[in-house]
Amino acid sequence: MEKRAIGGQGLTTSALGLGCMGMTGSYGPVDDAESTATIHRAIDLGVNMFDTADVYGPFTNERLLGRALAGRRDKVIVATKFGGAEMDDAGTVTGGANGRPEYVRASVERSLRNLNTDRIDLYYQHRVDPKVPVEETFGALGELVAAGKVRYLGISEARSGTIRRAHAAAPLSAVESEYSLFSRDVESNGVLETVRELGIGFVGYAPLGRGFLTGAVRSASALGPTDLRRIFPRFEEENLEANLALLRRIEKIAADLGVGGGRLALAWVLAQGEDIVPIPGTRRRTHLTENVEAATAPLDADTLAALAEAVSGGEIAGARTSPQDAGIER
Repeated sequence: MEKRAIGGQGLTTSALGLGCMGMTGSYGPVDDAESTATIHRAIDLGVNMFDTADVYGPFTNERLLGRALAGRRDKVIVATKFGGAEMDDAGTVTGGANGRPEYVRASVERSLRNLNTDRIDLYYQHRVDPKVPVEETFGALGELVAAGKVRYLGISEARSGTIRRAHAAAPLSAVESEYSLFSRDVESNGVLETVRELGIGFVGYAPLGRGFLTGAVRSASALGPTDLRRIFPRFEEENLEANLALLRRIEKIAADLGVGGGRLALAWVLAQGEDIVPIPGTRRRTHLTENVEAATAPLDADTLAALAEAVSGGEIAGARTSPQDAGIER
């Protein structure tokens, strides 16, 4: 698979990463054996970046990834996150976003144990803590880089000004935010412009619109009772019905090309720049193969133009994040 440089600090990854969040819940039943097989198959197919976070589970996602990578650790880039919510060592949430230096130091040690590794390749501040200057958080993160516990740094869902301040305190390799045909905020809010000006890479999560762009979600009532998408306004029945009209436009273009809508949507993200690495999440090997095929199917100018005409970010019904998701800088 094609490799892409992420930022100017030396980090290089596969053009496509694998988001692991759904492997331990969030979108349906858990199957550790299939998730592990999916991780192994991803490595065989050339995917080398695996994205997790301490809050996924909590902790169970990092532990699953750590087990799956036993004997394969040196072949991959492990990306994890801290501070999305304050937690104790039992996994009990004790507060909101936490960027205090002492919490940073405790979190990295906990993630190293959970992942069964001696270093984290890419470590993100998961959500910005409005109570702590980002310079203090990234000062502590810079110390972890110097100590060899972390190789590269990132920040998730931050505004342009915060990205600049964090990067000045300790060089960032990556900014992670939601990005898809369904979520294009970063094109208009200055985030993409800022990371490109500063030479920072961009990692796009939910590039398939949390599964919406694959056509897998046609009705809110079809979502299981524990499905995380139930809390997102875009998946409320009225909004979902409006958004299906947009999906049908994408599916028409995909059908004319003889490919699936999800594959087309993922190829679109990959086409937005060689400094962008999407990290679609999947628990199943079949879906993984479909996603990897998108990485080898470049889109021509006519198809890109047709997609741009079919979907305008302003037409999407419903907010992309839940009201409970504190720490996203809007």
